[in-house]
Amino acid sequence: MVTIYFVRNGSKIKVEVPEGTTIMEAAKFHSHVPIEEIPATCGGTCACATCHVYLTGEWVDKLGQIDYNSPEIELLEYEKDFIDGRSRLGCQVELTKELDGMVVELRSSELL
Repeated sequence: MVTIYFVRNGSKIKVEVPEGTTIMEAAKFHSHVPIEEIPATCGGTCACATCHVYLTGEWVDKLGQIDYNSPEIELLEYEKDFIDGRSRLGCQVELTKELDGMVVELRSSELL
């Protein structure tokens, strides 16, 4: 199992998932607390950007930069709240043992 923490207004929501689960899937299907900030309208096909989250601290370095020729960056760079280096689509980040304990910040519900 891999643990991920979603941060909402300073509070952490702990979610444990099987390795290979995406951040989006962790929020939609495995959380005991509803995570409305990740509606995942397209179901994880990298077509809507509604699973946009922010990486924190060390996780930016562990995941590295997004490939600037990818569909992920093409969607994110047009989001008004895009933060270069920190913004990621949850459907594109698969959780592995190396990412155990990952912390991601949720976008403000006013931005959705």
